[in-house]
Amino acid sequence: MQIETPPSEKPYDKAEGERRGLVIVNTGDGKGKSTAAFGLAFRALGRGKAVKVFQFMKVPTARFGEHRLAERVGLPVEGLGDGFSWKSKDLDHSAQLAREGWDKAKAAILSGAYFLVVLDEVTYPLIYGWLPLQEVLDTLQARPKDVHVCLTGRRCPQELIAIADTVTEMQMIKHAFQAGIPAQRGIED
Repeated sequence: MQIETPPSEKPYDKAEGERRGLVIVNTGDGKGKSTAAFGLAFRALGRGKAVKVFQFMKVPTARFGEHRLAERVGLPVEGLGDGFSWKSKDLDHSAQLAREGWDKAKAAILSGAYFLVVLDEVTYPLIYGWLPLQEVLDTLQARPKDVHVCLTGRRCPQELIAIADTVTEMQMIKHAFQAGIPAQRGIED
């Protein structure tokens, strides 16, 4: 480890641009994409902002840790899917759920009623061809100027990365699952 001297001056200049809604992408093969998006949602909710989370792959009845906390603090989370694609009994039905879910998410984004809309795991229906990428791009560009949108999922299309204001790629260095350790409740659920 290299020891560093703490900075004695601010390492950046104050931004001079206008405040506006951002498009934020959390992608990559590492853990933390949805967790970071939920952190952002809780931060905005904590500031009294209207927030809505749409989960494209989770079932409406999902009860993971984030759902339990969201209920306690009044964060609306809507599961739009039928679970992991490899568990689906009917991929055509999964695709239909994604399209119906997109209609809800698109309406929420364009309504201007929300400060932040999270599209959790939206990259999967995009890369599976279930959602039209151009419609998602058009919606993001047509949204009201103060609406922030956070999109998550692996293999985010380059077209989305190109229009995003902030893109974070989570990179896996090491994962407990590779050592045969199963998912831990409260850490990965």
